[in-house]
Amino acid sequence: MIKTQQQAPMSTQLELTPLIDIVFIVVVFLLLTANARLLSLPVDIPTTDQAAPASANHHSLTLAIQPNSPMFAINQQGYESWAAFEQALSPLLANADQQVTIAADRNADVEPLLKLLALLNQQQITNTQILMEQQP
Repeated sequence: MIKTQQQAPMSTQLELTPLIDIVFIVVVFLLLTANARLLSLPVDIPTTDQAAPASANHHSLTLAIQPNSPMFAINQQGYESWAAFEQALSPLLANADQQVTIAADRNADVEPLLKLLALLNQQQITNTQILMEQQP
């Protein structure tokens, strides 16, 4: 024979656990939705006497290496030989902070690019960018 447990007599006391759970949920909801005071740090920005901001005159130098004649170019001015290219480039590299952009064609030889990088290293030019094209 199967015996069942006897049911506990109903108590007349109030069950507070669900009530406390609901109160905590409401408190958390109110804390999350309450407008918090925004913390900010005051910053004093200096004022200038000039109306327009001073613009830096950054002159970029673009060097191109191409697979066919003219093989070298400085700002779209072509040069047939390395000697002429180096002679024209040396005075332009007097400013070591000048930005130099190198655009080497995909089909060009690597040797002229290495010569150019060695020349830039010798002249202590550090602000150099090499343009590259993604392959399809």
